Amino acid sequence: MVLKKDKKKVLGEVFDDARVLGFLNVEQRNGVDIDFDTLEKAYRGMTAENFVTFVKFFKQEGRNLDAENADGLTLLQVISQHRHAGEYIEALKAHGANY
Repeated sequence: MVLKKDKKKVLGEVFDDARVLGFLNVEQRNGVDIDFDTLEKAYRGMTAENFVTFVKFFKQEGRNLDAENADGLTLLQVISQHRHAGEYIEALKAHGANY
């Protein structure tokens, strides 16, 4: 799987709490940790401001910020290589994610 190294900004969408909460409902895919998949989809589909809110809700549900992908990497490890991921990294760390 090839991952883009740059985060594209999402423009024009309004993300109220209901919209942010909708990202918590990702369907399970075979062989993919549901928590990693959920975090990655939120990262790719939200601005940093919305992602901060999402991570708060994610943790409130008792979900795992240190879930790993098929390569054994957490989202924090994956996005640490992305130039524009600073605010996303801060949000994950602030809620207890580890490298």
